[in-house]
Amino acid sequence: MINREKFEIAINILKSKVEYTYDNDAPVTEELFNKIKWKTGEDIETTICPHSEITWAKLKEEMDKIQVDYDAQDYARKRKAEYPSIEELVVALYDTEDKAAIDAKRAEIKLKYPK
Repeated sequence: MINREKFEIAINILKSKVEYTYDNDAPVTEELFNKIKWKTGEDIETTICPHSEITWAKLKEEMDKIQVDYDAQDYARKRKAEYPSIEELVVALYDTEDKAAIDAKRAEIKLKYPK
């Protein structure tokens, strides 16, 4: 999973609608976390997080959970990439041989990428 996505999801889990900015890399280390500019008012920013719900430890914990969940679905992403297309499935609705071939292909992919 992309660090930026992981960071954004984790922040929103801890507290939604938080305003902040950061330079370049997603803040996935404590050093980068401490460089986040938190918006606390009209044109007012601080590098000290004003939200008690958001600490480096809590953010890191959420990002780790997100990564574990993402990794656990690796088999599903791989299966999806190899499953028959919608077009193949539609054709198989009208042809018994095509349906059997698709069933065999799906079974093969499930064996290749088990849960």
